[in-house]
Parts: sequence; structure tokens; C-alpha cells
Amino acid sequence: MKYLCLAYGDRAKMSKLSKSEFEALVARCKVHDAELQKSGHYVSAQSLEWDVTTIRARDGKTVVTDGPFVETRETVGGLVVIEARDLNEAIRIASLHPAAHLGEQLGWGIEIRPIADGCHQ
Repeated sequence: MKYLCLAYGDRAKMSKLSKSEFEALVARCKVHDAELQKSGHYVSAQSLEWDVTTIRARDGKTVVTDGPFVETRETVGGLVVIEARDLNEAIRIASLHPAAHLGEQLGWGIEIRPIADGCHQ
């Protein structure tokens, strides 16, 4: 089964990283991706820009807003799609990602979501 691992981070804390600290973090993520590839769990991984645009229907009209939720500090900063036999294995795999270890320092966390094989009912 495939799982989407969304890496959330605190944009303000990330912006305080020096260039070398940021580059070290990127390097750690690349090593993690390579390890996932070797283990056969890698499907896809991408970093995301911080800017978010949300489209919603309101009163029969399409409304476009900046950001998913104005009150939140955390923004999706990256995504990894992995292959795992079950949620427990997905948790184990996701816990190896550098973002899983940056929670206190940079406000990061990882959300794990199963990917449906077809449309939702």
C-alpha cells in the first residue's frame, strides 16, 4: 500500500536557518531518499514552496484564498510517497525522515495518510 507522508514545518523557524544549516538539512533529506530507494520503499519525494493557495466553493462561487488556514503556523513543506505493507511499517519508515527529528528545533512533524486505490465512496 502507498502512503503519503506530508512534512509540516514552521516557516518562521525555517527562515532563521543559515544557508549552511539549510543546505545540511537538504543533504540529510537526499540521503534519506536514497536509503528509501535502496530499501524498495521509495515511490516519490518533493519539496514544496511555502506559499499556499486554496480553492473552495462558497455560495455557488469559487473562492480563492492564500493559505489553507490563516491561524496555523505549520505549512506543508514537502511530501514523500512510500510503499509499506501496513500503517505500522509506514510509521517506522516515516520516523526515519529528517523532519521527524526536527520537531522541537524547527517545529516539524510528519502526517501519514494512506493513499486510496480508487475514488472515495
